[in-house]
Amino acid sequence: MGMSAAEFDRWYADHAVSPAADELVQRVLGLPPQVQSTSLLSWDALDEVVAALDLHDGQVLLDLACGRGGYGLEIARRRGARVTGVDFSAVAIEQARRLADALGLADRAEFRVGELTATGLGAASADAVLVVDAIQFADPAVDALRECRRVLVPGGRVVITGWEALDPTDERLPPRLRQLDLAEQLARAGFADVRVTSKPAWRVAERALWEEALTVDAGDDRTLRSMQDEARQVLASFDGRRRILATATA
Repeated sequence: MGMSAAEFDRWYADHAVSPAADELVQRVLGLPPQVQSTSLLSWDALDEVVAALDLHDGQVLLDLACGRGGYGLEIARRRGARVTGVDFSAVAIEQARRLADALGLADRAEFRVGELTATGLGAASADAVLVVDAIQFADPAVDALRECRRVLVPGGRVVITGWEALDPTDERLPPRLRQLDLAEQLARAGFADVRVTSKPAWRVAERALWEEALTVDAGDDRTLRSMQDEARQVLASFDGRRRILATATA
């Protein structure tokens, strides 16, 4: 089971009052301060994602499970696109709105509460969909992929970053990761031109972040302590997962 919306609300609220975790993520992943991230996509990896999305001026990006909106807003800034961010955490959505205001992008950004499987958006309302390190939280994942397909215009692109189990029977890994087979699930959801690519360089950056997190004195910082708990869990089964970039066309 993943965390509930209420648990994510508390998690995002903790981030707002504890800059240490953000500073660590930004330093190790090479992210500038305006790209507020609670996932594991580095600056170099973001370049690859932007290329895969192939957005153009004025087009609409759906940043699904957007969190605080940092990646989607950066892509909108680079490409002159509009971004609609959807997340089930109301706290994250409010933080994303504030970030858009601070970056001068409020006129090109909309953020709303919704689910991976039920965005609340109209059919064929997005030119591209991005899901960063979150597809495993959908239950089932194929329903979220069908929702991505529904909101995309014909020929639109979906780009997903995440992980898959090298062995789906490996019980060290969370069930939500072991259920993922994006090549099969994207095709079942109605996508064409499906490609799922391993990203070993992204994996190196991820390991560096988890290992660095464990060297920090967390004290009573709840965000850092939570990050260290996750680091121990991930590193204990790190050899059982692969880092991936999945792309497909509606």
